[in-house]
Amino acid sequence: MYTDLLTKLRNAQKARKEMLKLPFSNMDFAVAELLGKYNFVENVSKKGRMPKRVIEIKLKYDDKGQGAIGGVRFISKPSRRIYLGYKDLKAVRQGYGISALSTPKGVMSNLQARKDKVGGQLLFEIW
Repeated sequence: MYTDLLTKLRNAQKARKEMLKLPFSNMDFAVAELLGKYNFVENVSKKGRMPKRVIEIKLKYDDKGQGAIGGVRFISKPSRRIYLGYKDLKAVRQGYGISALSTPKGVMSNLQARKDKVGGQLLFEIW
């Protein structure tokens, strides 16, 4: 689940790890690619063949050693799912972060969802 992916990413970044390997799932890979697109991680790739396929993520740090991910807030949970239309999507941290949505067109950021005029389940915010 994407919650495990984000928690492991945050913990690996705090431990100053360079790479992170996770079991492959389509949802996790889509979320990881989204984070790569918006420069929260440096590189995302899938390695291996099925039953042992993994997602390999290279973490991103700045010159001072600070991680690119400042924080994560989970919005939808298994007990409470939040759905929004594209008009209801707001900026995260005054534009310094993104929120991820699961839409009929796949996992995308709030910026892309507003552009494509598509709503969906709000998964998390990251900054």
